[in-house]
Amino acid sequence: MPVEGFMQKSFHFDYELHSTWENLAESDLQLVHLAYEAMDLAYAPYSEFKVGAAVRLSNGLTLKGNNQENIAYPSGLCAERVVLFYAGANYPTESIETICVVARGELMPSEFLLSPCGSCRQVMLETENRQAKKIRVILVNQDKRTMILHSVNDLLPFGFGK
Repeated sequence: MPVEGFMQKSFHFDYELHSTWENLAESDLQLVHLAYEAMDLAYAPYSEFKVGAAVRLSNGLTLKGNNQENIAYPSGLCAERVVLFYAGANYPTESIETICVVARGELMPSEFLLSPCGSCRQVMLETENRQAKKIRVILVNQDKRTMILHSVNDLLPFGFGK
């Protein structure tokens, strides 16, 4: 029930849901393959949950990153932040057009939606805001189902700093 003096609003977003990533457009397939390559090289001896991410920059260059765990738990870094920080440090004038995230491991059931953690969502949103251009997000579940979002803002509508 709405409280007097407050407006009630709703939030919705559009997304594409595919039964498998294998039917995506060629440019998206390339990112999925790169994300899987990165995932296979992840360092995840503690969680045994490997994550890979790949981005396409505005100049057409693709980059990849993976999660890097550390025995001192908070010292590790997620795949999404690895690739976004690498892109920002090495290609600061290029915008990120698309990011693709894949994962494998028993930390999460294969039929559950794969979604970046809160810290990664915030870094992704800041990147999108900084470049003043939307970033497409491709999330590939372990069962191959794939969700495509048209903006990071759809993952974190009330992000810090808005």
